[in-house]
Amino acid sequence: MMAYEKISGFSDEIEKSIDVQFEVLNKLNIKYFEVRGVDGKNISTLSDEEVLTLKSKMEQYGIKVSSIGSPIGKIKIEEDFAPHFEVFKHVVNIAKTLGTKYIRMFSFYHEGGDEWTAEEREEVLARLRQMIAYAKEQGVILLHENEKGIYGDTADRCIDVMKELGCEHFRAVFDPANFVQCGQDTRYAFDNLKEYVEYMHIKDARFEDGKVVPAGMGDGNVAYVLKELFENGYQGFLSLEPHLGSFEGLAALELDDKMEGLPKGGEGTFTLAYRALCDILEEIKF
Repeated sequence: MMAYEKISGFSDEIEKSIDVQFEVLNKLNIKYFEVRGVDGKNISTLSDEEVLTLKSKMEQYGIKVSSIGSPIGKIKIEEDFAPHFEVFKHVVNIAKTLGTKYIRMFSFYHEGGDEWTAEEREEVLARLRQMIAYAKEQGVILLHENEKGIYGDTADRCIDVMKELGCEHFRAVFDPANFVQCGQDTRYAFDNLKEYVEYMHIKDARFEDGKVVPAGMGDGNVAYVLKELFENGYQGFLSLEPHLGSFEGLAALELDDKMEGLPKGGEGTFTLAYRALCDILEEIKF
């Protein structure tokens, strides 16, 4: 397996217990995690005391945070923004306490379907501008993820957001599976967003049914994206977001050596996702 130091992941997909999460990361020799769920609580809801307890456990297990996997921007634009902005400020404090400059976030849902009005777009941009200004004050970097259903879910709307607001404190997470689930060509998306990409989610999916599959087994062109990134000097994080609990073809993989000897449950699927990434890194000869 090729070694890449900056592999991370949503380890809450292993188990809700933070101790179990860290034990598995240690077993896989993964040094980072993208913190989202901690002992069954979302990172944004942790108290200051709980954050310090988490920091102590990170030190105990030798694990660092690659990014805060926050839910910021995952509300409808019809909802009041002021309380959400207070949550955002708390998340910024958490990031600083845990020693990461990155905060994963989103660009809001709305009541409508796939079409967004000019007025809704302006509201999205106004809210993002407010958060970016605060991020600049606090010295953190917001990472916009192309989540299905938000304003910035399609390639063209991600490009729109980045051309309008992209800066040192507002960059892009590239998630191949999310683009596939929106019916998007990931090569087109990447080729037009690569100058803004600061962080990678390692997740793949199939056009035929939208199911998430191990990296390299879907239509996300993960190997192409990673090869292009590395050839252009990328030194950022590769964050595993397996989402394989809903992968209907998982059982079939037990017929080959992909699943042989792997533990069942979250640890097994997380390990499978990690191995699939390592296979791609070897394939592209990184």
